[in-house]
Amino acid sequence: MIRVNLKIALLLTCFVVMLVMLSLWTRCGEVVHARGGMNSDWDSKKSPNMQDTYSGGEGAEHGGGDVQGYEEIDCNINGEFTVSCRKEGGEVYMPFSFLHKYFEVYGKLATYDGFERFEWSHSYSKVYYPKGKYDSRGVFMYFENYNVEVRDRVKCVSATEGVPVSTQWESQGYYYPTQVAQFALSHYSKNLTEPEPRRKVLEDGDKEMAQWSVPQGGSLTRETDSQTASVVVHFSSPEMLTGGVTLKLDHVLDFILSLNLRLVGNGSFSITLQSREKRELFYLHYICSDLLISAQDQHIYHGIGHVTGWRRMTRDLIVDLQKGLAYEGRAKRKLSRSKLKVVGLTFRGQGYLDNLTLSSSEHLAHFYDAAHWFVKHQDPDTGGWPNPVRRRVATGMADLEPGWYSAMGQGHAISVLARAYHHSGGDAQYLRAALAGLRPFRVASADGGVLATFLGKFPWYEEYPTRPASFVLNGFIYSLLGLYDLKTIAPPDQAQEAAALFEQGMVSLKVLLLLYDTGSGTVYDLRHFTLGAAPNLARWDYHATHVNQLLLLSTIDNDPLLAATAERWIGYMSGKRAAHN
Repeated sequence: MIRVNLKIALLLTCFVVMLVMLSLWTRCGEVVHARGGMNSDWDSKKSPNMQDTYSGGEGAEHGGGDVQGYEEIDCNINGEFTVSCRKEGGEVYMPFSFLHKYFEVYGKLATYDGFERFEWSHSYSKVYYPKGKYDSRGVFMYFENYNVEVRDRVKCVSATEGVPVSTQWESQGYYYPTQVAQFALSHYSKNLTEPEPRRKVLEDGDKEMAQWSVPQGGSLTRETDSQTASVVVHFSSPEMLTGGVTLKLDHVLDFILSLNLRLVGNGSFSITLQSREKRELFYLHYICSDLLISAQDQHIYHGIGHVTGWRRMTRDLIVDLQKGLAYEGRAKRKLSRSKLKVVGLTFRGQGYLDNLTLSSSEHLAHFYDAAHWFVKHQDPDTGGWPNPVRRRVATGMADLEPGWYSAMGQGHAISVLARAYHHSGGDAQYLRAALAGLRPFRVASADGGVLATFLGKFPWYEEYPTRPASFVLNGFIYSLLGLYDLKTIAPPDQAQEAAALFEQGMVSLKVLLLLYDTGSGTVYDLRHFTLGAAPNLARWDYHATHVNQLLLLSTIDNDPLLAATAERWIGYMSGKRAAHN
């Protein structure tokens, strides 16, 4: 009897184990089917930051994987396509990878105290609340957070001009006034918000600070320069890219190179960087050429033009290196500042140098390079800074031919020049250029200026002076800030025109502002009105720019419309919508 019972017990145990295994196998098959059966557009092409997460349910809590109690079902979307979903009781759970693309919402899994949670956000941009009233002599908006030169659409920072070269609309590279100004305003703002830089003077001419190595046939002497009336280093060596007057270094963390340089003939200089982990060497060559940038293997070349007189040069060696790697198609290889060091400097040909320095930053030097660029490259007749490329804004609008002006570019440039005038203690060249930059604001877009009118009544300064007008919002507000900066900083007897242009622009902004409100976001421009096209909805970073601009304007104009509109638009970034009927 006992043996019979044991046999029956063993049979029952085996039967139960088989049932459990069959159940688990079936559930695994269902999960795999659900993963593979999802519309491939929402499954295999997920955003790199998105997790295949489901919007709720006990099985998702704290990252758990228990799917018991779920039922795989199909969700039919507007009768157009099907997505695999899960059902628990009366609740349906959809994959976040689908919700992300369908509703343009954002989320990621994050771990806190050992537990996972899913963080959902309606937008990906940030609002910057002003810390006080906007100061035209201070930080420009939140531009201390900008790093213009590292943007992918910046080909390099020109070694002849010291400002970024854009590839936004033309791959060969060109100077884009708006981008040059943002580069300047970023560095001006960083100078006000960051601590004093570290500086190490390697050579100042007066003292024998550096242990130079001089090749056979070369020389290095210290002598008084008649132009500067100071002691400088005079070097001479063969011009070929091997050898030269060399200074060996072992310097880490500080990669901003500054020097006063005067070359005689076809001289050049090079910087050697080394990876601290792999001991790999990279060579930055600064040569007498109009070349923007070139690279071959570990050698990167930047043209410095033809330096016949004294010139102060400031170079971010890491940016110059990274742009060279990008030129070679190795842009994905990011070399951290903490993993590199400067191991050598070499000068070739004949020339003079002084004040050779490595530092952690030189924001004012970059700022003044850009301010000088605006003085040097302003059209003397129109007062504008032309954009040298063709720009197509929208179907139905005539292309902007090379040489067009932008109210945003003009306004940004004026913001730079006004600050340069203030910071330099009143250098008149910057004020003259800023005042001349007002001229395009008085000229109609059709005649080559930036002035449009809405319904023939309300003046509007066009970022893109298209025909018909486009009425871009963010570019218009940036132009207003430039006008405000000049009216604030210029002497009172020279500020009237900027003040008048600013005031008439503010009237137009308040009248037209709510035309940009969709009830759940904003539009970038008014092409839906001028072209009869679909609205050009502002993506979240532009929407956040609209918000930040209004918050800033509300500190200098107490009209409640500005702050109230900004707060409502902030709500849209959290998924709030205007009431409906």
